[in-house]
Amino acid sequence: MSLVIQRVGLLVMLMMIVAACGGGGSGDPAKTVEQYLTAKINGEQDTMRGLLCSALESTLDSEAQSFATVSGVTLDGMKCTRDGDTDVVRCEGKIVAQYGTEQTEFPLTAYTVVQEDGEWKWCGETG
Repeated sequence: MSLVIQRVGLLVMLMMIVAACGGGGSGDPAKTVEQYLTAKINGEQDTMRGLLCSALESTLDSEAQSFATVSGVTLDGMKCTRDGDTDVVRCEGKIVAQYGTEQTEFPLTAYTVVQEDGEWKWCGETG
């Protein structure tokens, strides 16, 4: 019986640690941007909704459809890092998409992130 109590206690403690760290991309703005870009090329609207800042909620449908008619969309060499303590995440790499017989590359750039409800949210390309 005491082994069960210890395991339950360990599980509860582990869940508290994950919650305190924010889990997922909430504690790491660079991870949030990477998750958003991955969801975008895959057209995963529900995932994007959870990562998109409230100021851009009205753009969700068009963002999710960005690559809907394109084949072979991939992220090549994506690596994102936060720019110091700013609200900017800079990414290396590119989105590669096949438009008919032509391959097009979209270089990744710098993106704005904001904290809303204690979580980092993607809020568009920097100006």
